[in-house]
Amino acid sequence: MKLNLLPLFFVLYSITLFGQNPNLAVANIPDSLKQNSNTIIRLFKSDITIDSQKSMTLNTVRVVTILNELGLEDLDLVKHYDKNTKINKLEATVYDASGKEIKTFKKRDFSDQSAISGSTLYSESRMLYLDYTPVFYPFTMSVKTEIETSNTAFIPSWRPMEGYFISVENASFTISYKPELKLRTKEVNFSKSFPVKKNETSSEVSYVVNNLIAKKREDLSPIFTEVFPIVYFALENFALENVEGSATNWSEFGKWYYSSLLADTEELPQETINKIKQLIGDEKSPLKIAKIIYNYVQEKTRYVSIQVGIGGWKPMLAKDVDKLGYGDCKALTNYTRSLLKAVGVQSYYTVVWSGSATRDIQQDIASIQGDHVILTLPNDKELIWLECTSQIQPFGFQGDFTDDRNVLLVKPEGGEIVKTKTFTESDNLKVYKGSYQITESGDFLGKIKINSYGLEYDSEFQKERLSREKQIKQLKEEFSNINNLDIKSLSFNNNKETIQFTEDLEMEAEAYAQKLGDNKFMFALNAFDQNSYVPKKYRSRQFPFQIERGYTNEDEIEINLPAGYLIEAKPVGLEQNTEYGSYKIEFTVLSPTKILCKRKLVIKKGFYDKSKYEEFRKFRELIAKNDNSKIVISKA
Repeated sequence: MKLNLLPLFFVLYSITLFGQNPNLAVANIPDSLKQNSNTIIRLFKSDITIDSQKSMTLNTVRVVTILNELGLEDLDLVKHYDKNTKINKLEATVYDASGKEIKTFKKRDFSDQSAISGSTLYSESRMLYLDYTPVFYPFTMSVKTEIETSNTAFIPSWRPMEGYFISVENASFTISYKPELKLRTKEVNFSKSFPVKKNETSSEVSYVVNNLIAKKREDLSPIFTEVFPIVYFALENFALENVEGSATNWSEFGKWYYSSLLADTEELPQETINKIKQLIGDEKSPLKIAKIIYNYVQEKTRYVSIQVGIGGWKPMLAKDVDKLGYGDCKALTNYTRSLLKAVGVQSYYTVVWSGSATRDIQQDIASIQGDHVILTLPNDKELIWLECTSQIQPFGFQGDFTDDRNVLLVKPEGGEIVKTKTFTESDNLKVYKGSYQITESGDFLGKIKINSYGLEYDSEFQKERLSREKQIKQLKEEFSNINNLDIKSLSFNNNKETIQFTEDLEMEAEAYAQKLGDNKFMFALNAFDQNSYVPKKYRSRQFPFQIERGYTNEDEIEINLPAGYLIEAKPVGLEQNTEYGSYKIEFTVLSPTKILCKRKLVIKKGFYDKSKYEEFRKFRELIAKNDNSKIVISKA
């Protein structure tokens, strides 16, 4: 007789939970779990059974109490399926605050639609979802599911804490498997703050937590995966859409990936190969050849999402992309790689977790990971990264969508984990140079040139593609400290060779200087580049804080005062150096009517202990105060 490793209280809890609804009463929730909570996980029981390399069943019971409207997004009423994943059972039941059953929804009550957005050309992925609108708070909903799949390459990770503002009363996760499949696990962020009970045998592993109190999201908190416990799982012997694989490390996994998903997709029409060779001509430099081909792909193709084949993991054939002129990230990356290969230039299909919040491929557990594909070009001792889905991205420029994270290079001889480019604070540079005049009536007449580099370039260069109306709206938001702003002229220059974006602006503003009586004005000297951000103050901070990307701002602005006015009071400037960065602002009187404002702000990337948060907050407070420091002038 097989022993169930799940503690007895879970079994009893489950029986009473669905036999006696009063146990679901909100009044029965401990007060400690209600603190800081929008949602309380009353029970989340996940049982995964892997019967063979091509057979996995997932059974879940998830009971959540939603305390307020902010908790609605935690309901999880969407279930995905495709031709190799079947939803056998799906049922949702709603209870009121006293635990009385209000309504039950069967599988037939869930809507069925494509799981991919309208930008997707074709997809085999679908989903069942329940569009539920509550009529009162708090309420409780239980959802029971059974899902069967042949894709054992995808074992869901376990996250007992699902997010900020969510408490957990009881949760368990159990995987039963055939020992010959060789389950591997990776446990991250386990600590005394989140006690987890674990049991393990040769064919089963289980985890249990109870009474985990919700945590507030704090300013500059690290991303979820950096602070909350997670367990990752992978089989050494797995299957993906009926294609079997075996890997104990990333080298073996990459070799399987290439031979199973990429090797048979590289064929190109001879006519296209001839055209590429004509474009290249006598060029011998692999880097310059790659640039020619990258530009060719940008002009010839467009991005369209396509989710077909091995779970959306196998790219379209390169010859089909060539014929149709479109593809998704996999298809366009593989097409570019195939073109390069056809003329003898090596490059690597590269899998990455995308997004402005950096997320790594877990380098010590080889498995299907990532949600995006880019191309890596080896160039001497450096790696060049190409975003093949963009028709406007400069060659070799990688923005914050895929920067500074571990990615998987897929090579014929095996996989390799490497890190993408990390932009330093000096790389992410924005330079302001200009002047402005204060008129006798206190109005503002200014000219400014702004040069952006690195990730500052990434955030600015798409301005040139906006309509004039949207350009002006965005600029007014950037210079929101200047009231009554009117953009009189603007021009942009996007230099893709040097990766530099230049903005030339002329602007006016009525009554920028505040009147202090008939013959006196007051205004902020630093008009163009004020940074007012100050992190929130906490009496007792719980988490470390993270500055995910550093940057540098350099300013040199000439201020011209109206004739006949004298400086009555002027800020003295400030210089501050900390481990988080540095700040210097100085105001030099060049003549009775001319002042030069020079400013440099450097913010450093870093992961810092919570004990240093208040010191950093005061540094930002100092910057905000001095950036807005004012001068008083009066008529002689």
